[in-house]
Amino acid sequence: MFSKSRINEPGPKTPGTETEKPKAPESALARPSSEHALPSAPKVKPATSVLSSDLLVTGNIKTSGDIQVEGTVEGDIRAHLLTVGESATIRGEIVADDIVVNGRVVGRVRGLKVRLTSSARVEGDIIHKTIAIESGAHFEGSVQRQDDPLSNGVTPKLAPPLAQE
Repeated sequence: MFSKSRINEPGPKTPGTETEKPKAPESALARPSSEHALPSAPKVKPATSVLSSDLLVTGNIKTSGDIQVEGTVEGDIRAHLLTVGESATIRGEIVADDIVVNGRVVGRVRGLKVRLTSSARVEGDIIHKTIAIESGAHFEGSVQRQDDPLSNGVTPKLAPPLAQE
């Protein structure tokens, strides 16, 4: 799974092959120029956060990353990818780009892509852009398709008419 780059590894030292790099003046170290600039670090995607089956969370969870819930959450969850495990129970609203429900959700589900597997148990409304419901999934509520289900669902109200004198 992990590999190590050989670019920065020191090679085997053999007699007579060691060369010493000339040292840069300290003023060059203090002010790196474009020719001395360090390469940027590669962007690493954060790992999926997992809430284990023996964990009870009371409160809201918000992340820009991925989360997998195996325990119980009593509160709202907002994430990029949310996976509800078979042993999980969520009581609250869940909002994510991608949602996969294998366990139980009591509350509203809002996602661009929502998938209820055969072991899913959902009691609440689902607002989605695309949805897939496998045979055997249990669902009680309404389903509504929206182009932007991640918005708060509040339709802007018109300004009240001006009072006439």
